[in-house]
Order: sequence, then C-alpha cells, then structure tokens
Amino acid sequence: MDNDNDNETDITDLILDEHGDFRRRFVDLWDLRHCGDTGALAAAWQPLANLLEVHASAEEEIFYPVLLKRGSDEAPEETNDAVGDHNELRDAIRAASGFESGSDLWWRSVLECRKANDEHLAEEERDVVPDFREHSDEALRSRLGAKWVAFHAEHRAARGISGEDIDPGKYIVENS
Repeated sequence: MDNDNDNETDITDLILDEHGDFRRRFVDLWDLRHCGDTGALAAAWQPLANLLEVHASAEEEIFYPVLLKRGSDEAPEETNDAVGDHNELRDAIRAASGFESGSDLWWRSVLECRKANDEHLAEEERDVVPDFREHSDEALRSRLGAKWVAFHAEHRAARGISGEDIDPGKYIVENS
C-alpha cells in the first residue's frame, strides 16, 4: 500500500473546513441585510443553501454510515441528532424558497436556518468529529475524504439531491 498521503484529504478536515465556510457565508449574507438588493441577497443565499444540502447529503451518504459502524456507543444518538438537524436545515431552506428574497418572512426562514446550522456545527465539532477521529485511522479518513470530494464535484449545485427530510430512526436502522 502506498503510504504517501500528500494527495489524500481527511474527511473530518473537509467537514470542518466547510463548517468555517458556512459561518463566513452567513456573515456575508447578514452584511447584505440592509442593502435592498434582492438579487444580491438571492445570489448570496442560493449557493449557501445548495452547499448546506450537499454537505448534509454527503454526511448522510459517506460519513454517518461509517460512524454508526465504527464509532462509540454514542454514535447512534449523535447520528439521530445530526439527521434531525439536517432536516431542520432543509425545512428552513424550503421555507425561505417560498418567500421573496429580502422579505421579513424570507429573513425569518434564513435566520432559522442559521440557528439550526450553528447548533449542528457545534454538536458535530464537540461530539461527532472527535468520536470519528478516535475510532478511525488516517487511511480510512483519507479514503472517505476522496469520496467526499467526488460527491461534491458531482453535486456542486445540489443537482440530483432531493433536499427531502430523512427519518432519523429509519436511517440508523438502514445504516447500522
């Protein structure tokens, strides 16, 4: 086996990098709050909303199934919480899509998305990522990182991703 890991990327680092990107994008969107340019708001929001869905879908397809099999005894609860959080994000994104960019109801939906995202990121960073790192080796994290990158390349604009809620309990049973 080739031990040269220079070109491989750890999935947990990729996840954490995206978390930072989400935080920056929400701040950038908030900076536009009083600009009055609905086109600029939509142009800032839609790529963020798409990336949130791609990220959630990638976690559900690549990351959490492995956590369920290799993680601590807390992995099922962590996964249940995460999939539930993803559903809250999806619900808020769908709600925002039903309102005109910049309207009070749109901002309320975007704020709900941001709050759900902030809570989700904190839980993953505090509980899930450390659990995964403790119960996996660099080679596995690198293989999963390559899948993560490929998934993102394929679904860059959320193409082919439903955005539909997932039943956390059913997900855990199917992926354990």
